[in-house]
Amino acid sequence: MIATDPKYYIDGVLAGDRRVLAKTITLVESGHPEHQALSSQIIDALIPHSGTSIRIGITGVPGVGKSTFIEAFGMYIVGQGKRLAVLAVDPSSSRSGGSILADKTRMEKLAVAPGAFIRPSPSSGSLGGVARKTRETLLVCEAAGFDVVLVETVGVGQSETAVASMVDFFLVLMLAGAGDELQGIKKGVLELADAVAINKADGDNVEKANRARATYENALHLLNPITPTWSPPVLTCSALEMAGIDSIWDTARDYHRKLSATGELAQKRRHQALDWLWALVEEGLKSRFLKHPEVMCRLPDIKRRVESGDTAATVAAGELLFFLDNGRPA
Repeated sequence: MIATDPKYYIDGVLAGDRRVLAKTITLVESGHPEHQALSSQIIDALIPHSGTSIRIGITGVPGVGKSTFIEAFGMYIVGQGKRLAVLAVDPSSSRSGGSILADKTRMEKLAVAPGAFIRPSPSSGSLGGVARKTRETLLVCEAAGFDVVLVETVGVGQSETAVASMVDFFLVLMLAGAGDELQGIKKGVLELADAVAINKADGDNVEKANRARATYENALHLLNPITPTWSPPVLTCSALEMAGIDSIWDTARDYHRKLSATGELAQKRRHQALDWLWALVEEGLKSRFLKHPEVMCRLPDIKRRVESGDTAATVAAGELLFFLDNGRPA
């Protein structure tokens, strides 16, 4: 049974009640119109209590050992006396509607750590929708008193951009010894990076990791830094041996401290809030457009004509948009 009083959720989250926190996130993730209206009230009330955490985004190439790294990184953070929330952006499974629930089993230690909270985002096949819910969940976790929020990107493509648009510090995990170190690495991902970490730098792989480090440092030097205050470093680590994990945490804190001092972090968050606003406006407009009676009536025929090549997409789009004026195409 879903409680309908927003005060129940607001007071529970602010008190750090994990049961109420989980219920609030479930409400945020719900697609039911009544639940969305209720969650909007809750989020609006919680926003003044958010914004105090260090927001860290993490992505990585396939096989990089991301779950192992996040557990090691997370255990180190909670070991420093910090409260940690781990969230995920997963737009990749539109068929099953699944999520990375298995991460809770892969992160066995972190899942039961008193200071940690792991919450996978359900995949709806819509990156915008999943990213919106994750952003709202992040704010709820901050209001609940978590000092650090890790946001993991599980999907591919634009999910890295979505995560980078909601965090302070974006970490890209890389592998060494996989042939050409830059093979398959998109320039856009490196441009988003506030730091790069070469994982699995242990055993016989240490030398390869150091060579990869030099390669990525050279690659980053070719890119224009986002801010004069910070040049993205390249680090090496071993999640299995807990080596270099402390340096990555120190780097994230150093970034947060330096950009806070210059006011750039506050400005970055303001820009992110505006980006969020326009993303919500676009999402809402598309939803209302598709529910327009005339659009719903005419869309199947218009799609058929575009697919068959009888009508140009530009002409068809004009027809559909014309219906919003309650008019009729000529």
